[in-house]
Amino acid sequence: MSERSVKRSRPTGTAVPPVDTTAGPASRKGLALAVIAIAQLMVVLDVSIVNVALPSIQNALDFSATDLEWVVNAYALAFGGLLLLGGRIADLYGQRRTFLVGVAVLTVASLLGGMATHQGWLIAARAVQGVSGALVAPAALALIAGTFAEGAERTRAMGVYAAMGGAGGALGNVLGGVFTDALSWRWVLFVNVPIGVFLLFAAVRAFPAERVTVTDRRLDLPGAVTSTVGMSLVVYGLIHAATEDWGSTGTVVPLAVGAALLAAFVVIEARSESPLMPLGIFRDRNRSGAYAIMLALGAGMIVLFYFLTLFMQIVLGFSPLRTGFAFLPFAVGAAVCATISSQVLGRVGPRVLLATGTALAAVAFFWFSRLGADAGYTGDLLGPLVLAGGGVGLCFVPLTLAAVAGVDKARSGVSSALLNAGQQVGAALGLAALGTVAVAAAEDRLTELMGAAAAASAEHYGPADAAKMPPDVKAAVFDSLAHGYGVAFLVTAFVLLGAFLLAVTVIRVSAEDVADAEPGVVI
Repeated sequence: MSERSVKRSRPTGTAVPPVDTTAGPASRKGLALAVIAIAQLMVVLDVSIVNVALPSIQNALDFSATDLEWVVNAYALAFGGLLLLGGRIADLYGQRRTFLVGVAVLTVASLLGGMATHQGWLIAARAVQGVSGALVAPAALALIAGTFAEGAERTRAMGVYAAMGGAGGALGNVLGGVFTDALSWRWVLFVNVPIGVFLLFAAVRAFPAERVTVTDRRLDLPGAVTSTVGMSLVVYGLIHAATEDWGSTGTVVPLAVGAALLAAFVVIEARSESPLMPLGIFRDRNRSGAYAIMLALGAGMIVLFYFLTLFMQIVLGFSPLRTGFAFLPFAVGAAVCATISSQVLGRVGPRVLLATGTALAAVAFFWFSRLGADAGYTGDLLGPLVLAGGGVGLCFVPLTLAAVAGVDKARSGVSSALLNAGQQVGAALGLAALGTVAVAAAEDRLTELMGAAAAASAEHYGPADAAKMPPDVKAAVFDSLAHGYGVAFLVTAFVLLGAFLLAVTVIRVSAEDVADAEPGVVI
Protein backbone atom coordinates (compact mmCIF):
# COMPACT_ATOMS: atom_id res chain seq x y z
CA MET A 1 0.00 0.00 0.00
CA SER A 2 1.27 3.49 -0.74
CA GLU A 3 1.51 6.44 1.54
CA ARG A 4 1.93 9.93 0.35
CA SER A 5 1.20 13.14 2.15
CA VAL A 6 -1.76 15.17 1.26
CA LYS A 7 -3.49 18.47 1.55
CA ARG A 8 -7.24 18.05 1.76
CA SER A 9 -9.55 20.80 0.62
CA ARG A 10 -12.35 22.26 2.75
CA PRO A 11 -15.79 21.27 1.43
CA THR A 12 -17.88 24.04 -0.07
CA GLY A 13 -20.35 25.67 2.27
CA THR A 14 -18.48 24.95 5.51
CA ALA A 15 -16.69 27.14 7.96
CA VAL A 16 -14.65 24.65 9.92
CA PRO A 17 -11.66 26.03 11.80
CA PRO A 18 -8.87 23.47 12.03
CA VAL A 19 -7.51 22.36 15.36
CA ASP A 20 -4.84 25.04 15.63
CA THR A 21 -2.03 24.21 17.98
CA THR A 22 0.74 25.53 15.77
CA ALA A 23 1.85 27.86 18.53
CA GLY A 24 1.65 25.19 21.21
CA PRO A 25 4.52 23.80 23.29
CA ALA A 26 7.06 21.48 21.72
CA SER A 27 6.09 18.66 24.11
CA ARG A 28 2.48 18.73 22.90
CA LYS A 29 3.61 18.77 19.26
CA GLY A 30 5.87 15.80 19.91
CA LEU A 31 2.99 13.88 21.43
CA ALA A 32 0.71 14.93 18.57
CA LEU A 33 3.18 13.67 15.97
CA ALA A 34 3.56 10.37 17.82
CA VAL A 35 -0.23 9.93 17.93
CA ILE A 36 -0.68 10.70 14.22
CA ALA A 37 2.22 8.50 13.13
CA ILE A 38 1.10 5.54 15.25
CA ALA A 39 -2.46 5.92 13.95
CA GLN A 40 -1.19 5.79 10.39
CA LEU A 41 0.87 2.71 11.25
CA MET A 42 -2.24 1.11 12.76
CA VAL A 43 -4.36 1.73 9.66
CA VAL A 44 -1.69 0.44 7.27
CA LEU A 45 -0.98 -2.61 9.44
CA ASP A 46 -4.63 -3.59 9.20
CA VAL A 47 -4.22 -3.83 5.44
CA SER A 48 -1.09 -5.99 5.44
CA ILE A 49 -0.83 -7.84 8.75
CA VAL A 50 -3.54 -10.40 7.95
CA ASN A 51 -1.82 -11.58 4.75
CA VAL A 52 0.61 -14.02 6.32
CA ALA A 53 -2.04 -15.27 8.76
CA LEU A 54 -4.49 -16.23 5.99
CA PRO A 55 -3.67 -19.98 5.84
CA SER A 56 -3.98 -20.20 9.65
CA ILE A 57 -7.30 -18.33 9.55
CA GLN A 58 -8.48 -20.66 6.79
CA ASN A 59 -7.67 -23.70 8.90
CA ALA A 60 -9.12 -22.35 12.14
CA LEU A 61 -12.46 -21.11 10.77
CA ASP A 62 -12.79 -23.57 7.87
CA PHE A 63 -12.83 -20.98 5.11
CA SER A 64 -13.10 -22.18 1.54
CA ALA A 65 -10.51 -20.94 -0.94
CA THR A 66 -12.97 -18.38 -2.31
CA ASP A 67 -14.58 -17.22 0.95
CA LEU A 68 -11.12 -16.54 2.40
CA GLU A 69 -10.86 -13.59 0.01
CA TRP A 70 -13.46 -11.72 2.09
CA VAL A 71 -11.01 -11.44 5.00
CA VAL A 72 -9.06 -9.09 2.73
CA ASN A 73 -11.87 -7.64 0.63
CA ALA A 74 -14.19 -6.69 3.50
CA TYR A 75 -11.56 -4.25 4.77
CA ALA A 76 -10.52 -2.97 1.33
CA LEU A 77 -14.08 -2.30 0.15
CA ALA A 78 -15.17 -0.49 3.31
CA PHE A 79 -11.95 1.54 3.55
CA GLY A 80 -11.74 2.49 -0.11
CA GLY A 81 -15.48 2.98 -0.57
CA LEU A 82 -15.91 5.29 2.43
CA LEU A 83 -12.60 7.18 2.45
CA LEU A 84 -14.03 10.29 0.75
CA LEU A 85 -17.04 10.26 3.07
CA GLY A 86 -14.72 9.97 6.07
CA GLY A 87 -12.84 13.07 4.97
CA ARG A 88 -16.04 15.07 4.68
CA ILE A 89 -17.23 13.88 8.09
CA ALA A 90 -13.96 15.10 9.60
CA ASP A 91 -14.47 18.50 8.00
CA LEU A 92 -18.07 18.84 9.14
CA TYR A 93 -17.90 17.38 12.65
CA GLY A 94 -14.30 18.05 13.66
CA GLN A 95 -11.02 16.29 13.00
CA ARG A 96 -10.29 15.49 16.66
CA ARG A 97 -13.76 14.10 17.27
CA THR A 98 -13.70 12.03 14.08
CA PHE A 99 -10.23 10.73 14.91
CA LEU A 100 -11.27 9.64 18.42
CA VAL A 101 -14.45 7.94 17.23
CA GLY A 102 -12.57 6.17 14.44
CA VAL A 103 -9.83 4.89 16.76
CA ALA A 104 -12.38 3.72 19.35
CA VAL A 105 -14.39 1.80 16.75
CA LEU A 106 -11.22 0.33 15.24
CA THR A 107 -10.07 -0.87 18.67
CA VAL A 108 -13.38 -2.55 19.49
CA ALA A 109 -13.66 -4.10 16.02
CA SER A 110 -10.13 -5.52 16.33
CA LEU A 111 -10.93 -7.03 19.75
CA LEU A 112 -14.12 -8.63 18.48
CA GLY A 113 -12.43 -9.82 15.29
CA GLY A 114 -9.71 -11.56 17.29
CA MET A 115 -12.41 -13.38 19.25
CA ALA A 116 -14.21 -14.59 16.10
CA THR A 117 -15.42 -18.19 16.15
CA HIS A 118 -16.96 -18.32 12.68
CA GLN A 119 -16.45 -16.80 9.27
CA GLY A 120 -19.26 -14.23 9.26
CA TRP A 121 -18.10 -12.81 12.58
CA LEU A 122 -14.56 -12.24 11.33
CA ILE A 123 -15.66 -10.78 7.99
CA ALA A 124 -18.04 -8.36 9.73
CA ALA A 125 -15.27 -7.26 12.09
CA ARG A 126 -12.93 -6.66 9.15
CA ALA A 127 -15.60 -4.54 7.44
CA VAL A 128 -16.01 -2.41 10.57
CA GLN A 129 -12.23 -2.04 10.73
CA GLY A 130 -12.35 -0.67 7.18
CA VAL A 131 -15.11 1.80 8.07
CA SER A 132 -13.15 3.07 11.07
CA GLY A 133 -9.97 3.31 9.01
CA ALA A 134 -11.85 5.55 6.56
CA LEU A 135 -12.53 7.90 9.50
CA VAL A 136 -9.07 7.80 11.07
CA ALA A 137 -6.93 8.27 7.96
CA PRO A 138 -8.26 11.62 6.64
CA ALA A 139 -8.72 13.02 10.16
CA ALA A 140 -5.08 12.27 11.01
CA LEU A 141 -3.87 14.12 7.91
CA ALA A 142 -6.03 17.14 8.73
CA LEU A 143 -4.65 17.20 12.27
CA ILE A 144 -1.12 17.54 10.90
CA ALA A 145 -2.11 20.72 9.07
CA GLY A 146 -3.68 22.17 12.20
CA THR A 147 -0.88 21.20 14.57
CA PHE A 148 2.34 22.00 12.72
CA ALA A 149 3.27 25.36 11.24
CA GLU A 150 3.54 25.55 7.47
CA GLY A 151 7.09 25.17 6.21
CA ALA A 152 9.93 23.06 7.57
CA GLU A 153 7.99 21.99 10.68
CA ARG A 154 5.04 20.64 8.73
CA THR A 155 7.32 19.07 6.13
CA ARG A 156 9.15 17.12 8.84
CA ALA A 157 5.85 15.97 10.30
CA MET A 158 4.65 14.83 6.89
CA GLY A 159 7.92 12.97 6.40
CA VAL A 160 7.50 11.07 9.66
CA TYR A 161 3.89 10.30 8.75
CA ALA A 162 4.82 8.99 5.31
CA ALA A 163 7.72 6.95 6.73
CA MET A 164 5.43 5.26 9.25
CA GLY A 165 2.98 4.44 6.49
CA GLY A 166 5.70 2.94 4.34
CA ALA A 167 7.11 0.99 7.27
CA GLY A 168 3.65 -0.35 8.07
CA GLY A 169 3.35 -2.09 4.73
CA ALA A 170 6.59 -4.04 5.24
CA LEU A 171 6.20 -4.42 9.01
CA GLY A 172 2.71 -5.87 8.62
CA ASN A 173 3.92 -9.01 6.85
CA VAL A 174 6.74 -9.55 9.35
CA LEU A 175 4.54 -8.97 12.43
CA GLY A 176 1.84 -11.15 10.94
CA GLY A 177 4.37 -13.97 10.73
CA VAL A 178 5.73 -13.37 14.24
CA PHE A 179 2.32 -13.27 15.92
CA THR A 180 0.94 -16.22 13.98
CA ASP A 181 4.02 -18.35 14.67
CA ALA A 182 4.58 -17.44 18.32
CA LEU A 183 1.01 -16.87 19.52
CA SER A 184 -2.00 -17.24 17.22
CA TRP A 185 -3.52 -15.70 14.11
CA ARG A 186 -5.89 -13.89 16.48
CA TRP A 187 -3.05 -11.61 17.55
CA VAL A 188 -2.86 -9.99 14.13
CA LEU A 189 -6.14 -8.38 15.27
CA PHE A 190 -5.55 -8.18 19.02
CA VAL A 191 -2.40 -6.10 18.48
CA ASN A 192 -4.59 -3.11 17.70
CA VAL A 193 -6.21 -3.12 21.13
CA PRO A 194 -3.31 -1.79 23.28
CA ILE A 195 -2.31 0.56 20.45
CA GLY A 196 -5.85 1.92 20.22
CA VAL A 197 -6.19 2.43 23.97
CA PHE A 198 -2.92 4.36 24.04
CA LEU A 199 -4.01 6.52 21.08
CA LEU A 200 -7.32 7.41 22.73
CA PHE A 201 -5.69 8.65 25.94
CA ALA A 202 -2.80 10.35 24.15
CA ALA A 203 -4.97 12.08 21.54
CA VAL A 204 -7.11 13.73 24.22
CA ARG A 205 -3.94 15.32 25.62
CA ALA A 206 -2.31 16.08 22.27
CA PHE A 207 -5.20 17.85 20.55
CA PRO A 208 -7.37 20.49 22.27
CA ALA A 209 -11.14 20.27 22.06
CA GLU A 210 -12.51 21.97 18.96
CA ARG A 211 -15.56 24.06 18.28
CA VAL A 212 -16.94 23.40 14.83
CA THR A 213 -19.15 25.92 13.09
CA VAL A 214 -20.74 24.81 9.84
CA THR A 215 -23.30 26.29 7.49
CA ASP A 216 -23.85 23.09 5.53
CA ARG A 217 -23.82 19.62 7.07
CA ARG A 218 -24.95 17.75 3.97
CA LEU A 219 -23.36 14.35 3.50
CA ASP A 220 -23.61 12.45 0.24
CA LEU A 221 -24.90 9.32 1.96
CA PRO A 222 -26.78 8.05 -1.13
CA GLY A 223 -23.53 8.24 -3.09
CA ALA A 224 -21.55 6.46 -0.36
CA VAL A 225 -24.14 3.69 0.02
CA THR A 226 -24.69 3.02 -3.69
CA SER A 227 -20.97 2.98 -4.49
CA THR A 228 -19.90 0.76 -1.58
CA VAL A 229 -22.84 -1.68 -1.75
CA GLY A 230 -22.69 -1.79 -5.54
CA MET A 231 -18.99 -2.59 -5.56
CA SER A 232 -19.46 -5.20 -2.81
CA LEU A 233 -22.16 -6.98 -4.83
CA VAL A 234 -19.97 -7.01 -7.93
CA VAL A 235 -17.14 -8.53 -5.89
CA TYR A 236 -19.56 -11.08 -4.39
CA GLY A 237 -20.74 -12.09 -7.84
CA LEU A 238 -17.19 -12.52 -9.11
CA ILE A 239 -16.23 -14.65 -6.11
CA HIS A 240 -19.41 -16.73 -6.38
CA ALA A 241 -18.55 -17.52 -10.01
CA ALA A 242 -15.59 -19.57 -8.76
CA THR A 243 -17.89 -22.20 -7.27
CA GLU A 244 -20.96 -21.88 -9.50
CA ASP A 245 -21.63 -21.32 -13.20
CA TRP A 246 -21.44 -17.79 -14.55
CA GLY A 247 -25.10 -18.15 -15.50
CA SER A 248 -26.24 -19.17 -12.01
CA THR A 249 -28.64 -16.98 -10.04
CA GLY A 250 -26.07 -16.47 -7.27
CA THR A 251 -23.66 -14.99 -9.81
CA VAL A 252 -25.91 -13.09 -12.20
CA VAL A 253 -28.17 -11.36 -9.66
CA PRO A 254 -25.39 -9.79 -7.52
CA LEU A 255 -23.51 -8.69 -10.65
CA ALA A 256 -26.63 -7.13 -12.18
CA VAL A 257 -27.77 -5.40 -8.98
CA GLY A 258 -24.25 -4.22 -8.27
CA ALA A 259 -23.90 -2.77 -11.78
CA ALA A 260 -27.27 -1.02 -11.39
CA LEU A 261 -26.22 0.52 -8.07
CA LEU A 262 -22.94 1.74 -9.56
CA ALA A 263 -24.88 3.31 -12.43
CA ALA A 264 -27.15 4.96 -9.86
CA PHE A 265 -24.04 6.25 -8.07
CA VAL A 266 -22.90 8.00 -11.25
CA VAL A 267 -26.34 9.62 -11.66
CA ILE A 268 -26.36 10.71 -8.00
CA GLU A 269 -22.90 12.26 -8.28
CA ALA A 270 -23.88 14.11 -11.47
CA ARG A 271 -26.87 15.69 -9.72
CA SER A 272 -25.53 16.18 -6.19
CA GLU A 273 -24.67 19.65 -4.94
CA SER A 274 -22.01 18.15 -2.64
CA PRO A 275 -20.79 15.02 -4.48
CA LEU A 276 -18.25 12.69 -2.98
CA MET A 277 -16.74 12.20 -6.44
CA PRO A 278 -17.08 15.22 -8.75
CA LEU A 279 -17.38 13.64 -12.20
CA GLY A 280 -15.70 16.58 -13.89
CA ILE A 281 -12.42 15.48 -12.34
CA PHE A 282 -12.21 12.66 -14.91
CA ARG A 283 -12.22 14.96 -17.92
CA ASP A 284 -8.45 15.30 -17.82
CA ARG A 285 -6.72 12.40 -19.63
CA ASN A 286 -3.77 12.36 -17.22
CA ARG A 287 -5.96 12.01 -14.14
CA SER A 288 -8.13 9.33 -15.72
CA GLY A 289 -5.03 7.49 -16.89
CA ALA A 290 -3.47 7.71 -13.42
CA TYR A 291 -6.63 6.27 -11.82
CA ALA A 292 -6.72 3.38 -14.30
CA ILE A 293 -3.05 2.58 -13.70
CA MET A 294 -3.62 2.66 -9.94
CA LEU A 295 -6.51 0.21 -10.29
CA ALA A 296 -4.13 -2.18 -12.08
CA LEU A 297 -1.37 -1.73 -9.49
CA GLY A 298 -3.83 -2.25 -6.63
CA ALA A 299 -4.96 -5.51 -8.21
CA GLY A 300 -1.36 -6.57 -8.80
CA MET A 301 -0.19 -5.96 -5.25
CA ILE A 302 -3.07 -7.82 -3.60
CA VAL A 303 -2.67 -10.76 -5.99
CA LEU A 304 1.05 -10.90 -5.19
CA PHE A 305 0.64 -10.88 -1.41
CA TYR A 306 -2.45 -13.09 -1.29
CA PHE A 307 -1.41 -15.88 -3.64
CA LEU A 308 2.29 -15.89 -2.74
CA THR A 309 1.35 -16.22 0.94
CA LEU A 310 -0.77 -19.28 0.15
CA PHE A 311 1.85 -20.68 -2.22
CA MET A 312 4.72 -20.34 0.26
CA GLN A 313 2.86 -21.79 3.23
CA ILE A 314 0.69 -24.48 1.60
CA VAL A 315 2.82 -25.64 -1.32
CA LEU A 316 6.38 -24.87 -0.16
CA GLY A 317 5.67 -25.51 3.53
CA PHE A 318 7.07 -22.20 4.83
CA SER A 319 6.21 -21.20 8.38
CA PRO A 320 4.26 -17.94 8.86
CA LEU A 321 7.42 -16.29 10.23
CA ARG A 322 9.54 -17.33 7.27
CA THR A 323 6.78 -16.18 4.91
CA GLY A 324 6.67 -12.75 6.53
CA PHE A 325 10.40 -12.21 6.14
CA ALA A 326 10.28 -13.60 2.60
CA PHE A 327 8.38 -10.48 1.50
CA LEU A 328 11.08 -8.06 2.69
CA PRO A 329 12.85 -7.92 -0.72
CA PHE A 330 9.64 -6.48 -2.17
CA ALA A 331 9.64 -3.74 0.49
CA VAL A 332 13.32 -2.98 -0.08
CA GLY A 333 12.85 -2.75 -3.85
CA ALA A 334 9.84 -0.47 -3.40
CA ALA A 335 11.63 1.83 -0.94
CA VAL A 336 14.78 2.18 -3.05
CA CYS A 337 12.90 2.84 -6.29
CA ALA A 338 10.45 5.26 -4.65
CA THR A 339 13.44 7.32 -3.51
CA ILE A 340 14.95 7.21 -7.00
CA SER A 341 11.58 8.14 -8.51
CA SER A 342 11.17 11.25 -6.36
CA GLN A 343 14.70 12.39 -7.20
CA VAL A 344 14.49 12.08 -10.99
CA LEU A 345 10.81 12.96 -11.51
CA GLY A 346 11.58 16.61 -12.15
CA ARG A 347 13.97 15.69 -14.96
CA VAL A 348 12.22 12.84 -16.77
CA GLY A 349 8.54 13.44 -15.94
CA PRO A 350 5.83 10.95 -14.86
CA ARG A 351 5.43 9.17 -18.22
CA VAL A 352 8.90 7.61 -18.29
CA LEU A 353 8.71 6.48 -14.66
CA LEU A 354 5.21 5.04 -15.02
CA ALA A 355 6.11 3.19 -18.21
CA THR A 356 9.28 1.78 -16.62
CA GLY A 357 7.55 0.85 -13.37
CA THR A 358 4.57 -0.92 -14.94
CA ALA A 359 6.88 -2.74 -17.38
CA LEU A 360 9.05 -4.02 -14.50
CA ALA A 361 5.96 -5.13 -12.58
CA ALA A 362 4.57 -6.92 -15.66
CA VAL A 363 7.88 -8.76 -16.17
CA ALA A 364 7.87 -9.78 -12.49
CA PHE A 365 4.40 -11.31 -12.82
CA PHE A 366 5.31 -13.14 -16.01
CA TRP A 367 8.21 -14.56 -13.96
CA PHE A 368 5.86 -15.51 -11.09
CA SER A 369 3.56 -17.29 -13.54
CA ARG A 370 6.28 -19.92 -14.09
CA LEU A 371 6.22 -21.06 -10.45
CA GLY A 372 5.85 -24.79 -9.90
CA ALA A 373 5.33 -27.00 -6.87
CA ASP A 374 9.11 -27.59 -6.72
CA ALA A 375 10.04 -23.88 -6.71
CA GLY A 376 12.81 -22.55 -4.49
CA TYR A 377 12.96 -19.15 -2.83
CA THR A 378 16.34 -17.91 -4.08
CA GLY A 379 15.97 -19.07 -7.66
CA ASP A 380 12.25 -18.53 -8.23
CA LEU A 381 10.89 -15.94 -5.78
CA LEU A 382 13.64 -13.53 -4.76
CA GLY A 383 14.23 -12.02 -8.21
CA PRO A 384 10.60 -11.27 -9.13
CA LEU A 385 9.88 -9.96 -5.62
CA VAL A 386 12.63 -7.35 -5.95
CA LEU A 387 11.51 -6.55 -9.51
CA ALA A 388 7.84 -6.16 -8.52
CA GLY A 389 8.73 -3.97 -5.55
CA GLY A 390 10.94 -1.80 -7.72
CA GLY A 391 8.23 -1.39 -10.34
CA VAL A 392 5.61 -0.40 -7.79
CA GLY A 393 8.06 1.98 -6.08
CA LEU A 394 8.73 3.80 -9.34
CA CYS A 395 5.01 4.37 -9.95
CA PHE A 396 3.50 5.83 -6.79
CA VAL A 397 5.08 9.30 -6.72
CA PRO A 398 4.44 10.08 -10.42
CA LEU A 399 0.91 8.67 -10.12
CA THR A 400 0.13 11.03 -7.26
CA LEU A 401 1.43 14.07 -9.12
CA ALA A 402 -0.15 13.08 -12.45
CA ALA A 403 -3.50 12.85 -10.65
CA VAL A 404 -3.29 16.42 -9.31
CA ALA A 405 -1.33 18.20 -12.06
CA GLY A 406 -3.43 21.02 -13.48
CA VAL A 407 -6.30 20.56 -11.02
CA ASP A 408 -7.44 23.61 -9.09
CA LYS A 409 -6.37 23.73 -5.45
CA ALA A 410 -9.91 23.20 -4.18
CA ARG A 411 -9.96 19.71 -5.74
CA SER A 412 -6.40 18.52 -5.11
CA GLY A 413 -7.44 16.60 -2.02
CA VAL A 414 -10.30 14.87 -3.82
CA SER A 415 -8.01 13.99 -6.73
CA SER A 416 -5.45 12.36 -4.45
CA ALA A 417 -8.00 10.62 -2.25
CA LEU A 418 -9.66 9.13 -5.34
CA LEU A 419 -6.27 7.69 -6.27
CA ASN A 420 -6.06 5.94 -2.92
CA ALA A 421 -9.66 4.76 -3.12
CA GLY A 422 -8.85 3.41 -6.58
CA GLN A 423 -6.02 1.33 -5.12
CA GLN A 424 -8.39 -0.30 -2.61
CA VAL A 425 -11.13 -0.87 -5.20
CA GLY A 426 -8.58 -2.32 -7.62
CA ALA A 427 -7.40 -4.68 -4.87
CA ALA A 428 -10.92 -5.89 -4.12
CA LEU A 429 -11.92 -6.36 -7.76
CA GLY A 430 -8.57 -7.90 -8.67
CA LEU A 431 -8.65 -10.44 -5.87
CA ALA A 432 -12.26 -11.39 -6.60
CA ALA A 433 -11.72 -11.83 -10.34
CA LEU A 434 -8.30 -13.46 -10.18
CA GLY A 435 -9.28 -15.63 -7.24
CA THR A 436 -12.01 -17.05 -9.46
CA VAL A 437 -9.47 -17.57 -12.24
CA ALA A 438 -7.05 -19.34 -9.87
CA VAL A 439 -9.69 -21.69 -8.44
CA ALA A 440 -11.03 -22.63 -11.89
CA ALA A 441 -7.53 -23.26 -13.26
CA ALA A 442 -6.56 -25.38 -10.24
CA GLU A 443 -9.72 -27.48 -10.50
CA ASP A 444 -9.18 -28.07 -14.21
CA ARG A 445 -5.56 -29.14 -13.63
CA LEU A 446 -6.54 -31.49 -10.79
CA THR A 447 -9.22 -33.12 -12.97
CA GLU A 448 -6.68 -33.45 -15.77
CA LEU A 449 -4.17 -35.16 -13.46
CA MET A 450 -6.52 -37.43 -11.49
CA GLY A 451 -9.82 -37.74 -13.33
CA ALA A 452 -13.11 -36.20 -12.24
CA ALA A 453 -14.01 -38.65 -9.46
CA ALA A 454 -10.58 -38.70 -7.84
CA ALA A 455 -10.28 -34.91 -8.16
CA ALA A 456 -13.62 -34.40 -6.41
CA SER A 457 -12.41 -36.63 -3.57
CA ALA A 458 -9.07 -34.81 -3.31
CA GLU A 459 -10.80 -31.44 -3.07
CA HIS A 460 -12.11 -32.41 0.37
CA TYR A 461 -8.60 -32.08 1.78
CA GLY A 462 -7.93 -28.73 3.43
CA PRO A 463 -4.67 -26.74 3.61
CA ALA A 464 -3.77 -28.41 6.92
CA ASP A 465 -4.24 -31.95 5.58
CA ALA A 466 -1.01 -32.31 3.61
CA ALA A 467 0.33 -34.92 6.04
CA LYS A 468 -2.82 -37.02 5.60
CA MET A 469 -2.74 -37.09 1.81
CA PRO A 470 -1.44 -40.12 -0.06
CA PRO A 471 1.77 -39.14 -1.87
CA ASP A 472 0.20 -39.21 -5.34
CA VAL A 473 -2.77 -37.11 -4.20
CA LYS A 474 -0.48 -34.63 -2.46
CA ALA A 475 1.66 -34.22 -5.56
CA ALA A 476 -1.41 -33.66 -7.75
CA VAL A 477 -3.03 -31.20 -5.34
CA PHE A 478 0.14 -29.13 -4.94
CA ASP A 479 0.76 -29.16 -8.68
CA SER A 480 -2.80 -27.96 -9.33
CA LEU A 481 -2.53 -25.20 -6.71
CA ALA A 482 0.75 -23.95 -8.19
CA HIS A 483 -0.84 -24.04 -11.64
CA GLY A 484 -3.86 -22.05 -10.46
CA TYR A 485 -1.70 -19.40 -8.82
CA GLY A 486 0.48 -19.28 -11.93
CA VAL A 487 -2.51 -18.62 -14.18
CA ALA A 488 -3.63 -15.81 -11.85
CA PHE A 489 -0.13 -14.30 -12.02
CA LEU A 490 -0.15 -14.59 -15.81
CA VAL A 491 -3.47 -12.76 -16.14
CA THR A 492 -2.18 -10.09 -13.75
CA ALA A 493 0.89 -9.68 -15.94
CA PHE A 494 -1.35 -8.84 -18.90
CA VAL A 495 -3.32 -6.40 -16.73
CA LEU A 496 -0.06 -4.65 -15.86
CA LEU A 497 0.96 -4.73 -19.51
CA GLY A 498 -2.25 -2.83 -20.17
CA ALA A 499 -1.19 -0.31 -17.51
CA PHE A 500 2.12 0.05 -19.34
CA LEU A 501 0.28 0.82 -22.60
CA LEU A 502 -1.82 3.42 -20.77
CA ALA A 503 1.31 5.05 -19.39
CA VAL A 504 2.82 5.25 -22.87
CA THR A 505 -0.25 6.37 -24.79
CA VAL A 506 -2.40 8.34 -22.33
CA ILE A 507 -0.11 10.08 -19.85
CA ARG A 508 1.06 13.37 -21.34
CA VAL A 509 1.79 15.44 -18.24
CA SER A 510 5.32 16.88 -18.33
CA ALA A 511 7.98 17.40 -15.69
CA GLU A 512 7.13 21.12 -15.72
CA ASP A 513 3.44 20.39 -15.12
CA VAL A 514 4.07 18.33 -11.99
CA ALA A 515 6.55 20.83 -10.57
CA ASP A 516 3.68 23.08 -9.47
CA ALA A 517 1.26 20.30 -8.51
CA GLU A 518 0.14 20.06 -4.89
CA PRO A 519 -0.60 16.47 -3.93
CA GLY A 520 -3.49 15.78 -1.64
CA VAL A 521 -4.05 12.93 0.79
CA VAL A 522 -3.19 9.48 -0.39
CA ILE A 523 -2.88 6.87 2.33
